[in-house]
Formats: sequence, structure tokens, C-alpha cells
Amino acid sequence: MAKPATRVDKIPPYLFARIDKKKDEARKRGIDLIDFSIGDPDIPTPKHIIKSMRDAVNDPKNHRYPSYEGMIEYRKAVAGWYLRRFNVKLNPENEVVALIGSKEGIAHLPWAYIEPGDVALIPSPGYPVYKISTLLAGGKPYIMPLLEKNKFLPVLETIPESILKKAKIMFINYPNNPTGAHASEAFYKKVLHFTKKHGILVCHDAAYSEITYDGYNAHSILEFDKDKNHSIEFHSLSKTYCMTGWRIGFAVGNADAIYNLGKLKTNIDSGVFQAVQYAAIEALSGSQDCVAEMKKTFQNRRDVVVEGLTSIGIRVDKPLATFYIWAKVPKGYTSEGFCEKLIEETGVVATPGNGFGDEGEGYFRISLTVNEKRIKEAINRLQSLKL
Repeated sequence: MAKPATRVDKIPPYLFARIDKKKDEARKRGIDLIDFSIGDPDIPTPKHIIKSMRDAVNDPKNHRYPSYEGMIEYRKAVAGWYLRRFNVKLNPENEVVALIGSKEGIAHLPWAYIEPGDVALIPSPGYPVYKISTLLAGGKPYIMPLLEKNKFLPVLETIPESILKKAKIMFINYPNNPTGAHASEAFYKKVLHFTKKHGILVCHDAAYSEITYDGYNAHSILEFDKDKNHSIEFHSLSKTYCMTGWRIGFAVGNADAIYNLGKLKTNIDSGVFQAVQYAAIEALSGSQDCVAEMKKTFQNRRDVVVEGLTSIGIRVDKPLATFYIWAKVPKGYTSEGFCEKLIEETGVVATPGNGFGDEGEGYFRISLTVNEKRIKEAINRLQSLKL
């Protein structure tokens, strides 16, 4: 049998695959698991979106190959949503491209920009795809630590000049997975000033921009990069409209970056099923009441989890965005050790923070993708822990 390429050896086991193995072992022992490990909303996709999909599936014109870059109707819907939501004007012809979920676009972007020896600036803890896609493209990840003392924002001034000379792209992600942190206007302006100075393309993962609480509204980096000279932004309908399995998203921003990503994609995939695009048009252009209701649900869950964890002595801050809780593990435990203890002794599944990078050690993540009744049951189970 042929030997696999060495690039495959650079890929660590995917975080959630390791967690799935632990869960399978626990289920075989008859443990009733309450699973907070994966950011997959349990709320059904809104009915008006499903109806649009059903109608589109029945139309034979949608059974053929779609356009590579996305239907112009879909790209216009994205541009319309950005104008209403962020007051950002986009040209749907050359500043929007459809993605098979934002993960796909994020994974392919380094292939369009990184050559062997080039550097990508990667936040840690962070979405594992940033680092892995850089490695697969032959690049070198340079880790930007996201520390609690810095409000989980990178400290740009600490990046060595020798690294900046080789850096081509910078990934940032706010509201942030896994920490739930948010970024200010001042931060975005600082990032753009910094990357303009060093000729770096900013790649902003904004998948959680619509999951916000307590009156907070998240920003698009394009609000500050008004000429769209220095940034590309990735977005997904997965979280905003509870459409994780539908696999549709988009990238917007700098026309050259959109072109280069699109050119790569035309040689790798054949676009998004048109029926899904029609459903996405309905999601973006139709009533947003479903988003408001979803936010209420996640906010209520957030409050129950934060109160419950605090009651058993686990330190946690209440996030203003995302459906994640980023909490400190109790003293004397590692991230993995504590999460293993949770599964084995309580049947509660959380994600060890170091799975998002070494800088996540000492934390664990809870996803608010479990109904409130089960959340309360999980808190009751955790109260039996001897910490």
C-alpha cells in the first residue's frame, strides 16, 4: 500500500474525534451523557427556511451543477444583509463568494496565499482549522496567545519583526470561539493599522456575530476597512440560523482576496447546491424574528450555566457573545484530566481547553447547545463532584 504524504503526519487528531471516542467508551458503560462538547445548535432550522428549501428542491433547474462562486441572487442577498446589519456596501459581483460553510473557506484561504516558508499569524486558543490549514499549505503558524489578562485579545506589539517580514495572513475571530470574548472598535482599528503597515491580509472569522446578549452588537471588520483594502471576512449561516448541517456560508471583502479564494475553489469543488442557496436567501432576506428568539434561548441557558458553575466554585465570566462558556478548571487539574473526570463521574461532556491550542490549558469549554432541563440536570450532577 502507498505511503501517505508527509503533510498528513502534520495533522493532529481532530479535537472532536478524540472526544467522540471518549463518549463512545462511556456509552458502552451505560452512562447517560449530557453533551456540551460541540457547537452544534439543538434548535431546529426555522420553518420558513425549510419551506424555501423544500420548494427549491422540487424545481428541476436546481438539480444541475451550481455556479462556482454562488448564484448572483445569493450574493445579492449577502450584500443586502451586510448593508442592513453593518451598513457595509458590498459589490455582489466581486466582493462576495459562496462557501460550503465558512470552515471550507477558512481552510482553503491559506492555499491561496501561503507558500512554503511563509507565516500565518494564528490565535491560540482558537479554531483548530486556522493552524492545520496553514500547515497543509506548507506555511509556518506563528501563535498569538489569547490570554485572560489581555481580555483574550492578541498583543500585536510582541510579534517579532523577523516574523512580520514573513507573515502573509492573520486570523482573528470575534466574537471568539472558544473564549466567548468580544472585540472593541479600537481593537479592529489597531489590527488594520498594524496589518496595513506590514502588508498582511486580515482574515476575520465572524461566524458568531449574531449570537450576542445584554444589548451588545458585534462588529464586522469591514465597518473599519471601508475601502476593503486589507481584509476578508468569513461568515456562516450555521450558527445564526441553526443550519449547521446545510453547509452554506460566504466570504466577503477585498476583491483580490475573494478572486484568489474563488479561483482556488473552482479547481476543488463545484459550488453549493442551488436549493440550499435559495433557502439561504430566505434566511438572510426574510424575517429575523427567529434570530431574536434563538438569542433569548441561548441567553437563558448562559445564565443558568454561569450561575450553576459559580455555585459549585468554578470561576467563570459571563460572555456577551457566542454560545460558549469558557471556564477555569479547578485547582489541581489539567484541562483533559478534569474533562475526563466529568465524563467518568457525572456523564457530563465538556471540551478541554488545550484542544484549542496550548494556551487553552487550564480551561474547559461548554457549548450551550443542550436544552435548559438537561442543563439543570447537568448542574445537579456536577454538585456531587468532589473538587
